[in-house]
Amino acid sequence: MRELAKHVAESYREQRKELEYPLLKETNKLVPSKEVSPSSVSISQPSDFVLEIGVEELPAGDIDTATKFLEFFFENNILKIYHLKYKSVKVFGTPRRLVIYVEGLESQGETTSTEIKGPPESAAFDKQGNPTQALLGWIKKNELAFPDEFLTKEYLVQERDGGRYVVRQKETEGSTISILFPRVLPVFMRDIKFDKTMRWNDSGISFSRPIRWFVALHGETIIPFEYAGVTSGNVTRGLRPYDSPEIKIPSADKYFDVIREAGIVLDTEERKVLILEQVEQLAASVKGEALIDDDLLNEVVDLVEKPSAVMGRFNEEFLQLPREVLISVMKKHQRYFPVQRVGTQHASSLLPHFIAIRNGDDFHIDTVREGNEHVLGARFADANFFVREDVKHPLEYYRAQLSGLTFHTKLGSMLDKSERIEKLVNELIPMLGLEKDDAVLARRAAHLAKADLVTQMVTEMTSLQGIIGREYAIRSGEQNDIASAIGEQYQTVPHTKIGLAVALADRLDSLVGLFAAGLAPTGAKDPFGLRRAAIGVVQPLIEHDVDFDLTEAVKKSAKTQPIEVSDETQKQILDFITGRLSVVLKDAGYKYDVVDAVLAEQSANPAASARTVKQLQVWVERENWSTILPGFARCVRITRDQKAIFEVNAKAFVEKEEKDLFAMLQKTAHGQPATVDEFLEIVVKLIPSINAFFDKVLVMADDKKVKENRLGLLQNIAALSRGIADLSRLEGF
Repeated sequence: MRELAKHVAESYREQRKELEYPLLKETNKLVPSKEVSPSSVSISQPSDFVLEIGVEELPAGDIDTATKFLEFFFENNILKIYHLKYKSVKVFGTPRRLVIYVEGLESQGETTSTEIKGPPESAAFDKQGNPTQALLGWIKKNELAFPDEFLTKEYLVQERDGGRYVVRQKETEGSTISILFPRVLPVFMRDIKFDKTMRWNDSGISFSRPIRWFVALHGETIIPFEYAGVTSGNVTRGLRPYDSPEIKIPSADKYFDVIREAGIVLDTEERKVLILEQVEQLAASVKGEALIDDDLLNEVVDLVEKPSAVMGRFNEEFLQLPREVLISVMKKHQRYFPVQRVGTQHASSLLPHFIAIRNGDDFHIDTVREGNEHVLGARFADANFFVREDVKHPLEYYRAQLSGLTFHTKLGSMLDKSERIEKLVNELIPMLGLEKDDAVLARRAAHLAKADLVTQMVTEMTSLQGIIGREYAIRSGEQNDIASAIGEQYQTVPHTKIGLAVALADRLDSLVGLFAAGLAPTGAKDPFGLRRAAIGVVQPLIEHDVDFDLTEAVKKSAKTQPIEVSDETQKQILDFITGRLSVVLKDAGYKYDVVDAVLAEQSANPAASARTVKQLQVWVERENWSTILPGFARCVRITRDQKAIFEVNAKAFVEKEEKDLFAMLQKTAHGQPATVDEFLEIVVKLIPSINAFFDKVLVMADDKKVKENRLGLLQNIAALSRGIADLSRLEGF
């Protein structure tokens, strides 16, 4: 959203090259003829300003998107760009209104002084020092005025940009709000963006939800404008449960008082605190604690304008259902907060209570409670039926039915995918270092991993995939480790190595198969969640610190696919995974150049890359790094353009310094270093000899054999970083 606002701001600044006041030319077409003439409105004193955009109920996610945009955009691209003085800007959002409140807004922008550069001296004055038509035309064009006696070189010409030009300061009086805002606000409205929008009337304008009213006040004065067929005024609407009564706002500084008196809680954080207090109080009343999920809390906060918590109860027999089913129905389907015994997480710890948040006060609260209890009871009854029917058969019974579920037309059914996962897990077992018993369990978990997708419970609630598989596996008599792996396969980081094997096979199969089918993500579009799948490959390998060859794994997965996966496609897949690995490491706080340097050499092993990045970051922050990197860089820069690799002959060295450098290299480097620490410890010991070498020895000697021997010595030093990091990507190289 911030990026979008910046983009819009840049486009407005471009318009300033053509317009004294940006937007005016563009907004003329948006100001209808029936609008109140701005010139008839007069405001002289600094006053508070409020703009309220009244809408049908916004989706919860759109409120956060809109308020972030409004906060940045209104302040930076309207108030500041028009030099309007103010004390503060506040932005609020509820399901039915988006609000911008500016405290102490001046009625007119500040007068600004702009330097205008005119024609060069040679074009502005003739040989006699008289003004030319070019100068007079420039003066007229820029609407400048001053007495004729000042039309002289001495008064007008100054040094600028290495030459002498006519220069003049032009003062521009700030625009008044009464003229500016009626023109600017419609364009401001137009530039509020949402992922999904709708049209609802003949205006053709789209917004997240239909716009129903505007309040636009500067002090007591209405700022008149029209947008989407709605004309601004000073009337807002009250709470929906009370039939949205019309409420007059006498002046901007009275806005908050009127809104609060109407029972509306504008501030998101205040609504959140109210919800938490009420939920915790109700949970404690039954000696329990509410399960507060941040995502659920944030969603509920943006679904109400006046939160009131209500405690409900359900039949205790439903507690026999899997805990995850009960919680998922309450949270995801009904947006209720589950309640459990204090300090417990066992399956039997849930209490037969839930807490809902209504929009309004406690009027008819019993009716509201009964309604919620009825809806939840019906959902639990459905879930109970689904589970009861599902467990009539063991989990493996459902695996064959995956043949009727298409994964992708080019890649076959979910049964085909399940069989590929099983084959790939068998290949990954030695790569992950799984012991004999774990290998057996991993194969069994892979065999059953997708079976729950065709159960009635998962068909009804897809968010329970894996979770239901784990539950049904236990009820089918499978070992706990197998059941856990089935449940972990959809977690970003599975807890167990068995779960890791199944998850990696699943994600690699999707990446390889869908890339081969020509379905790689493009731009912001990623319908198959392949970016998430790639992160789900690298993140768990880092967390488990497991060395793993992605190149080999992709190759093994390619062999199981029903369509050809070319070498070029495999390279694209690996590059794509590397891109996600880069994001993961940079988001973890590592410097971009450190990450780039390491991934240039060992991106196919995420865990090793993470370890190396961590070590290299410590090195680049050392005080003596400014002597270490340049010394090594000298060896790399002089040799990297050489196409041939030269053998080193110790007997061919001539100068003492090259003999000393070779001897020190022989003494410190015993084979290829395995880590950054090993590599750079060698470099530190070599630095004095490297510096002495370059100070005294001419590398590019006339004698071909001497030159090549010296280049070979430096190539050996430069090669110490091979497979570890490409230090040429670091700042300061």
